[in-house]
Parts: sequence; C-alpha cells; structure tokens
Amino acid sequence: MHHDSNRTTIETQGGPISSEPRINDRIRVPEVRLVGPEGEQVGIVPIGKALDLAAESDLDLVEVAPMARPPVCKLMDYGKFKYESAQKAREARRNQALTVIKEMKLRPKIDSHDYETKKGHVERFLKAGDKVKITIMFRGREQSRPELGFRLLQRLAEDITELGFVESSPKQDGRNMVMVVAPHRSTKTTRIGRPAEQATEPAE
Repeated sequence: MHHDSNRTTIETQGGPISSEPRINDRIRVPEVRLVGPEGEQVGIVPIGKALDLAAESDLDLVEVAPMARPPVCKLMDYGKFKYESAQKAREARRNQALTVIKEMKLRPKIDSHDYETKKGHVERFLKAGDKVKITIMFRGREQSRPELGFRLLQRLAEDITELGFVESSPKQDGRNMVMVVAPHRSTKTTRIGRPAEQATEPAE
C-alpha cells in the first residue's frame, strides 16, 4: 500500500522531472549507442564503458534519444549545455517581449495634413518592428456614420501595405473603431499597383 502511494507521488510529479534527460548513473540500460562530444558516432557500447569514457574525458553521459533501441547517449558538458539552453530560451523570450503595440488615434473627418502626419508615425512604428493599434474616435453624430471610419482605416491599410498588413480587421468598440496592423517579417516587399488605390482616383 505504502509502495503504491509512493508511486503516485512520483507520477504526479513526473512532468517536470521527465523533461530533464537522464545523465550518467541515472541511465539504467545495459548498452547505449554512443555519440562523441563532436557528434562523432562511436557505436553501441556497454553502459559501463560509456560511463568510463565520460569520466576519462571529464564529461557527462547524457541520454539524448531515450526511445531509441538502444538509447542514444552523447558525451557532453551537461552543466554548460544547460546554461547555454537557458541563455537561448531567455534570448527568445526577450525577442518575443520586444513586440510592442503602439496606439494611434484618428478622427473620422481628419484633414489631409493631419492624416499624412499620423500615417508617417504608423509607418515609423512598423519600420521599427512594432504593431500599431489604430483607433478611430467617433463623437456625437459621427457615431451614426461608421462607414467614414471604415473607409479611413481601409485607406490607411492600403497606404502602409508595403510595410505592414492588417492583423485584426476594423471592429466597432463602443464609440471607437479599432484595427491592428503588424509589420511584415521582412519589410522588403515588391510594390504592385493597387487596383483599390487606382479606383479612388478622380476620373478625368
């Protein structure tokens, strides 16, 4: 009975423990397929010999493919390996956290000079790799004309198409209308004549 409860404890805590590879004398198999520190194939050797080689080289024997038959183990400096992995994970998290969402507010009846200024800010944010939440603020009777805001957001989306794309389409949010634009992974895109833009040009 006591044995069973013990096993349950191990199983419930198994998640985080099992994510760590088994190393050195925790590897309980008669033989392993050994890989050297530079990735060279040593071949299948008894576990005792693999552990001796690790001790001689002042390295750890780390099980890298436990499901293989026999399991694949590699000679490496496990402490250094763990440190470098943690550094890489931290770097990846830092890069992720750098995605900032900037906000730009516009009025539906914005004059062309003000529009160009705001558009310039949006372009600058996208070039810096930031997402931009664009909010159209409706006041008073403007609320009954949501198409004004929608048209303005469409125009802006077309104007910044080389630097970014619409990640979240225009949505009504109370008295505001919101759209999110995100930078292209690479801002190098080829300019293609946009039919929508041509259609808005006044006829001769």
